[in-house]
Amino acid sequence: MMAEPLLRELRETLDGAGLRGSFLVRDLGTGQEIGIEPDLPYPTASLVKVPLAVATLDRIRRGVLDGAEEVHVRPGSDTVPSPPIGLGGFRHPARVAVEDLLFLSMAISDNTAAEMLFARTPPDAVSTTLQDLGLTGITVRHTIRDLSSTPNERFDPAETHFAHTLAIEAGTAGRGHSVPQLDVTRASSGTARAYIDLLQALWRPSAIAPEVAERVRALMAGNMLRQRLAPDFSSDSTRWSSKTGTMLNLRHEIGVVEHDDGQWYAVAALTESRVPATAQPEAEAVMGSVARRLRDHLRAGA
Repeated sequence: MMAEPLLRELRETLDGAGLRGSFLVRDLGTGQEIGIEPDLPYPTASLVKVPLAVATLDRIRRGVLDGAEEVHVRPGSDTVPSPPIGLGGFRHPARVAVEDLLFLSMAISDNTAAEMLFARTPPDAVSTTLQDLGLTGITVRHTIRDLSSTPNERFDPAETHFAHTLAIEAGTAGRGHSVPQLDVTRASSGTARAYIDLLQALWRPSAIAPEVAERVRALMAGNMLRQRLAPDFSSDSTRWSSKTGTMLNLRHEIGVVEHDDGQWYAVAALTESRVPATAQPEAEAVMGSVARRLRDHLRAGA
């Protein structure tokens, strides 16, 4: 009950920034947690690259895949429509090892690298791995190429607000949507709690093989997209490891903050905006502030 005034205030803060959000912060030492609608499912966009990394590394560990296999990348025919970063910005053919595709997929959220990983570990194989590990609540239904085919790609850059308006207005009360990538029954989806469970399995002993968990933690520590929650969790006395997810009006991030005093907190922030704009620095700042205040509440009671 002591948290209720804080939660009401944070909901009002999110609303003032044009956001609806699902947040959960868990103390990985005690299991105590605090959240805002943590069991509300969202399409998870690039967050799916974390379970993809887990499944790919587990298949490498078991000898199903060769991490040193060189993958031939042909610009245009192999690349996925996306901002020109990573392999999507290449102008000439290249060869990239499977394990280096993992780095690109996680560090800069390279969609082409993730698509090539899905070609070797398809969505149903990722789902099977999660089930075998006892992790529920995360669905993996399609590859990155399917995720990238949204109305946003059909408009000129100056007209993308039309795609965002459609994303905002075409949803249903039951979390359905006329845009398939935003429909939780058709898109890869998950809840803040499910992704916190995955983070706990990666940072604490679990059914995930230790070498797999260690490598995924290192990949998340190398995330270069740090405009969202990182400013509120990075300092000289903390380590922030995370993965972002962005699509149309969705802005997500999951991560773990490790304090030098030994306290570790898993953080999940899944949000949707009702503001039809691509660049929303205020929304990014509010996401970080809300997540930090939830962490501060747990830390103060430790």
